[in-house]
Amino acid sequence: MTKLDPRRHPFRDDLAAESLRGVVEAERYEEGERRRVVASHLPLRREPRADSNLDTEALHGETLVVFDEADGWAWVQLDHDGYVGYVPNAGLGGVGAPATHRIAALRTYVFPEPDAKAPPQGLLSLNARVRVAEEGGRYVPLETGGFVYASHIVPVGEHAPDFVSIAEGFLGAPYLWGGRTSVGLDCSGLVQLAAAAAGHELPRDADMQEAEAGEPVDIAGGAELKRGDLIFWEGHVGIMTSTDTFLHANAYHMAVEHEPFEEARRRIKEAGFEVTSARRLVSKP
Repeated sequence: MTKLDPRRHPFRDDLAAESLRGVVEAERYEEGERRRVVASHLPLRREPRADSNLDTEALHGETLVVFDEADGWAWVQLDHDGYVGYVPNAGLGGVGAPATHRIAALRTYVFPEPDAKAPPQGLLSLNARVRVAEEGGRYVPLETGGFVYASHIVPVGEHAPDFVSIAEGFLGAPYLWGGRTSVGLDCSGLVQLAAAAAGHELPRDADMQEAEAGEPVDIAGGAELKRGDLIFWEGHVGIMTSTDTFLHANAYHMAVEHEPFEEARRRIKEAGFEVTSARRLVSKP
């Protein structure tokens, strides 16, 4: 069998994506069915069990391909970054019409009526996708029901000018391995979310980002770091917020923390890890 990363290629001994026919051996192959996340967010786990490792999360309105369903779990591949794993199938619905807007606030409530005093129906996170039924007014109705505050959404395709400012908005958010919302997120989840809000599509995990995000910065050759540079260790990534300050979601503080870069570098080195590289996202034209 060709060596493929199972995080981004849907294959098991008994089943693989039709696109992998001839590449991997499996008992059967499926095209899969595209579905949409209707829950506020869904855990994507390594195994179809609630106590299995959380690898990432799928946000409301994101689409994915379902290859198999059994015992309340769906084996899927996310469309936005290609990640493969198991999600609770109760949180999935028909693909429906494309989203028109994305959540641009850190998080926002969905209300049953256009009234901030109404008991909220749900909570949507940054970059969740929604389809607006009608524009205009302080609150906008969603085609799926409920209302969101109009200032908390932007049309799909409209991006923030500075991903670092987006990341700084998560300051103090709790650390959660595999998390991808302001309720809890990890180092690469923070980078991926903030970058996506500014129009940069990055892969999910730190090792993938180190290999693929933007362009390398030759820090070994003396290149100076600047705001927006991504700094990598083995299994960890953070964002320079200036030439000497640094933001990262980390298990030392169990939160998103802003600190002097050299202080963080020294502490991580004492734990046995050296900086491996730096990368700089390419500005959108």
